[in-house]
Amino acid sequence: MTDVAQAETGPTSAGEGSSALPFPFTRKCPLSTPHEYAELRTHSPATKVRLQLSGKEAWLLTRHEDVKKVLGDPAMSSDAKRPGYPLQFPVPEEVLQFIKFPFSALDAPEHTVQRRLVIPEFTARRIQDLRPRIQEIVDERIDALLAGEGPADLVKELAAPVPSLLFCEMLGADPADIDYFRRYSEVTMNRESTQEDVIALYAEMDGFLGRLITEKEKNPGDDLLSRLAAKNREEDAGLELADLVSIARLLVVAGFDTTANMIGLGTLVLLQNPEAADELRADPSLTRKAVDELLRFLSIADSATVRVATDDVEVGGITIRAGEGVIASNGAANWDGAVFENPHVFDIHRDAKNHLAFSYGAHQCLGANLARVQLEIVFDALLARIPTLRLAAPLEELSFMHGGHIYGLHQLPVTW
Repeated sequence: MTDVAQAETGPTSAGEGSSALPFPFTRKCPLSTPHEYAELRTHSPATKVRLQLSGKEAWLLTRHEDVKKVLGDPAMSSDAKRPGYPLQFPVPEEVLQFIKFPFSALDAPEHTVQRRLVIPEFTARRIQDLRPRIQEIVDERIDALLAGEGPADLVKELAAPVPSLLFCEMLGADPADIDYFRRYSEVTMNRESTQEDVIALYAEMDGFLGRLITEKEKNPGDDLLSRLAAKNREEDAGLELADLVSIARLLVVAGFDTTANMIGLGTLVLLQNPEAADELRADPSLTRKAVDELLRFLSIADSATVRVATDDVEVGGITIRAGEGVIASNGAANWDGAVFENPHVFDIHRDAKNHLAFSYGAHQCLGANLARVQLEIVFDALLARIPTLRLAAPLEELSFMHGGHIYGLHQLPVTW
């Protein structure tokens, strides 16, 4: 048994002399989850880890059943200010208490109030209404890509611009600010960013979003931030400007970073699996199922779902004590062979709808349907319009984002 498997085989609670593993793990194979997850899932599905940047300790869960249980358990808090919460960045206590966290890091009733204000922006009907505009953006970016001779960077030309342009329009922001939003996402979601850089960029972005929302309150338009400010007034939700800013900040990161990296990595997976790409090209009705399989297979935010226990909870054969942090790894859960047969195999015919890439329970990602629609449109268009698309560099030479909360590619050189 290796050191990974030996890390937690005896103790029944966090305080009984556990040997915590350094976390997060690195993906040794770029198109798989960290190999440690499989070993831990077999030998120690609930094990103690120490976060390398913040030094905090937490329980890491690797079984689908346990992860889903924790994410749906009201005794597991999402409150980022609660003692024991496993923040992955080191944040001084005096700074932490003044940070306005978005509803993804809050519990009811604050979480409920803020989420309810945003829900109308992500209904199935509204997402379907956005389909034509998403298609236009995708076609415009592919037109620009094909206008060049190649090779080209698919991340720069397509993966990043599509969600960036869409969300700028949704928020009612100037497209000229796209690069600013991207820089904010890249720095704040990168574990290697310095504490000073993150805090400074938080303050800078909050100032920018505060001015933008204030302008929307004075001169509302047909955009998400204008409607959010109006609903706050009309429903007497009682949110302050700082609360609205925190919601907008969450949408910036969730809207840009995750979808952009899924487009880049998803394209790479399809290029590495040409038989699957041919099937999708011949039968686009398979794309919806393929997108869920890509979400499961890649699990780009595998350690983003964190909680802290408010009561003692039995999970995976151990007792998580009140005040102990938990990392409910959706990446480990999505590769659990008890739920997904041969999880290491990319299979576009798999029924992967039970994946946890968008989390689960009260905090399940609001933008899941929007992300799916963007991915469906991008992959359908790419496969149909550029059937000869291929890598312009060997897989082993590609540069991956191992230091971020969101996994992805720095560049994806392609030709056709």
